[in-house]
Amino acid sequence: MNLHLKKDLCFFDIESTGLNVLRDRILQLAIIKFPKNNKPSEELSLLINPGVPISEEAFQVHGISAKDLAKKPVFAQVADKIFKFIGDADLAGYNSNRFDIPMLIEEFARVGIDFDMSKRRTVDVQRIFYKMEPRTLKAALRFYCQQDLLDAHDALSDVRATVSVFKGQLDRYVGREVENEEGILGPSPIKADIQDLHDFTNDLRFVDATQKLRVEKDGTVVFNFGKYEGKPVGEVFYKDKNYYNWIITKEFSSQVKQAAKSLLKDYVSKMEKDKP
Repeated sequence: MNLHLKKDLCFFDIESTGLNVLRDRILQLAIIKFPKNNKPSEELSLLINPGVPISEEAFQVHGISAKDLAKKPVFAQVADKIFKFIGDADLAGYNSNRFDIPMLIEEFARVGIDFDMSKRRTVDVQRIFYKMEPRTLKAALRFYCQQDLLDAHDALSDVRATVSVFKGQLDRYVGREVENEEGILGPSPIKADIQDLHDFTNDLRFVDATQKLRVEKDGTVVFNFGKYEGKPVGEVFYKDKNYYNWIITKEFSSQVKQAAKSLLKDYVSKMEKDKP
């Protein structure tokens, strides 16, 4: 892969019991890790007993049944293995920013593991594709690699296809000229740098995948919902402890809860420093 890595890079894909990142569970996880030292890539593929029913809609997509998973480990039994395999790596996937990453964070949170995202960059290959050549993963593989996607919605097959698409995107866009929306040729926005790809594939206006917390132009994090919409999060939590406790204890994503704790802590520190 023609990419200069400062950290390991893990491409991953999950299959799940449904599409609700807070309530549904992972039943298959596959990861391909590219080490920063140019050593050979490593793969991890697991079937996981989700402990909850699999929706009919999800089964029609991936074809994995409760019977297939009856004797497989639950997430708590493999969480440490997954956590250690990923380490401090940056993360990449296909639609991973809005689905796979939030769902993985929730699974770790349920077993008491804080999967800190604050120092990880994320590259969503779907976002590159949709911004440059809007299509599905199957069409992306055909477009960039002239290949057909076999065993679609098997996690390992999908993540391998995602890696191939990503390589094809780098080959097609890095160092090339591309047309903008007005049809004018100019330098490609795609660069062989994880930070640039992180910025390109993330919606930096929001802190979390559920878009509950928004970042203003001056960097202030504000609420994007409810009675405090548009108000600074840290300041609100400092003045309204009940609202903070409501966020922490109710059905909000782990990303929101982690951000809430951090923003309140930062605001308290600021108030202490500003004391005469």
